[in-house]
Amino acid sequence: MVFVPVILFSIGVDLALDYVYGDSIPVFLILSSVLIWPGFAITVKRWHDRDKSAWWVLIILVPIVGLIWTMIEVGHLQGTVGSNQYGDDPLQ
Repeated sequence: MVFVPVILFSIGVDLALDYVYGDSIPVFLILSSVLIWPGFAITVKRWHDRDKSAWWVLIILVPIVGLIWTMIEVGHLQGTVGSNQYGDDPLQ
């Protein structure tokens, strides 16, 4: 879920710097490298909040449906009430 905004932001910054300085700066690679890991960790944590395995992160690889499914599950639905197999409820 986090991958798409990170990539779009990185491309935007890279294009802006290319416009200002006139040469291509590999900001896209640097920002993506730095921001991908925290985004992945947050997404895995949300899947665990929903009492689902971290393997569900791979559903994003399914075109269109995977992105929509991830946005609904991770972004809009409430986590499991009470404890689940991944730990206690952080809201209690």
